Amino acid sequence: MSKKIFIISAFSLLLFSCGKKEDNTTIDSLIKSKNVTALQSKKTLIQEDLTKIDEALATLDIKKDEALVSVLTLKDTVFSHYIEIQGSVDTKENILVQPEFQGTLVVLNVKAGQKVSKGQILGKIDDAGLSQQVASLENQYALAKTTYERQKNLWNQKIGSEMQYLQAQTQMVSAQRGVAQIKAQLSKTVIKAPFSGVIDEVFVEKGQVVAPSQQGLMRIVNLSNMYVSTSVPETYIGKLKVGTEVDVLLTSLGKTYKGKVRQIGNFVNPSNRSFGIEVSVPNPENLLRPNQVANLKITDYLSKNAVVIPTNVIQEDGKGNKYVYTAINVSGKTGTAKKVIVKLGQSSDNVTEILSGLSSNDVIVTEGMNTISEGMKLNF
Repeated sequence: MSKKIFIISAFSLLLFSCGKKEDNTTIDSLIKSKNVTALQSKKTLIQEDLTKIDEALATLDIKKDEALVSVLTLKDTVFSHYIEIQGSVDTKENILVQPEFQGTLVVLNVKAGQKVSKGQILGKIDDAGLSQQVASLENQYALAKTTYERQKNLWNQKIGSEMQYLQAQTQMVSAQRGVAQIKAQLSKTVIKAPFSGVIDEVFVEKGQVVAPSQQGLMRIVNLSNMYVSTSVPETYIGKLKVGTEVDVLLTSLGKTYKGKVRQIGNFVNPSNRSFGIEVSVPNPENLLRPNQVANLKITDYLSKNAVVIPTNVIQEDGKGNKYVYTAINVSGKTGTAKKVIVKLGQSSDNVTEILSGLSSNDVIVTEGMNTISEGMKLNF
C-alpha cells in the first residue's frame, strides 16, 4: 500500500514539474517567436489571474480580528480648487515725465521720495520770452475785439459797410487764435504731475538745459493702483470671471494679499495657447513695487456644500476602483469596517472632493486603513 502511494506521489510530482516546464517553455517560445499578439493575450490572462487573487485575498485574508484605527466624521464644507501661476506686479501709473519745451530748467520743486498731487507744479523751463509775447498778443486781441464791437454796433445801425464789419471780425478771431497758440506753447514750460503719486527718481538738476528728445526729467509712480499681470492656459476660458478672488503671494515680502480678477483678455496667444489677465491687488502698506514676482492662486472651482476627505486615505483595488474604509454600526469607540467605492472630484491642498459614495456624517478611517479588511471590528 505504501509503495502504491509512493508511486502515485512521484507521478504527481513529475506531472507538476512537466507542467511548469511546459508553461515556462511556452512563454519563452512566445518571446523568441516575437509574436506580439500572443504575448498580449498571455499578459491579459496573467492580469486577470492577479485580479482574482487580489479579490480572494481581500475576502479571505482577515489580518486580525480587530484593529486600532483613527476615524473622521464627515461634514459638508466649502471646497475650492485653485490653479497656481506666476505673474508680475505692475501699475498703470508709472511714467517718465518728459519735457515738452526746450530750454533751461529754472525751477525744480521736487526730490526723490516726495509725494505729489495731480496737477502740482514740479518744475519750470525758461520760456525764452514767450510770456512777453503773450502780453503783446493779448493787447492786440483786446484792440481787435474793441474794433469789432464798434463795427458791429455801427453795422446794426446800418452805418458803415459790411466789408468793414467782416474785416474787424476776422482780425479779432485771428488775434484770439494767436493768443491761444502762444499760451499753449507757454504752458509747456510748466511741468505738472499727471497724476498723484511719489517721485521715484529725479534725473536732472536745476539750471540744466532740457529738451523733448531727452530720456526724461523724473519718474513718478502711483502705488495705490497696483495689479498683477499674467497669462493663463486657454483651457481655463469660461472658468475665470471678472471679480474672481485670487490669493497673491509675494515671496520677497512673505505676505499674501487678497486680490480680484479685474480684466480678462479676449485674445489667445497662438504661440503658447494662453490669454492674459489682470488681478487688482491692494497695497495699504505701500510695499508692492512694479516688476515684483507674484505667485497667484486663482479659484477656478467652488462648491459650498462639498464632502471632502484627506487624499491619502483613498485606495485602489484590483479593478481600478477607488475606495475608502468607513466605520459602520458605531457604538462608542467601536465599529465595523466597510469598504465603500467612491467617485472622486478635484483635489486641492491634500484633500479631495467626493462626488458619490460618501455623505455628511459618515465616519471614515483615516489611519490604519492598510491593516484592516471588510467586516473587521474597529477600535478608535
